[in-house]
Amino acid sequence: MSRTALAALLLLTPVAAHAACTAPMPPPASEKPVKPALPQKPACLDAKGGCPGWEAYTYNDGIKAYNAQLGPYRTGAEAYARKLKAYADGSVAYANCEMQSLQ
Repeated sequence: MSRTALAALLLLTPVAAHAACTAPMPPPASEKPVKPALPQKPACLDAKGGCPGWEAYTYNDGIKAYNAQLGPYRTGAEAYARKLKAYADGSVAYANCEMQSLQ
């Protein structure tokens, strides 16, 4: 094929007006952090006489451990929420791209 024929073929071939739209990928569910469980509240805590010292201390230690776990959980939850927002934004951009490709 001569160069002029090749150039004419390239000029007559329609060029895609839009790049292919890329669907966003959701963040893996395995990355979703698990909220720490509150320690079980002893029944004696609500009783009139209260709890024996050891039971109150054990519950208090459980609450302290729970509070210590909340910081890392919050960090992970915020990171996962950012990924979800990016996915939602990407979904809107993808839908807009598909709509533009129809025009």
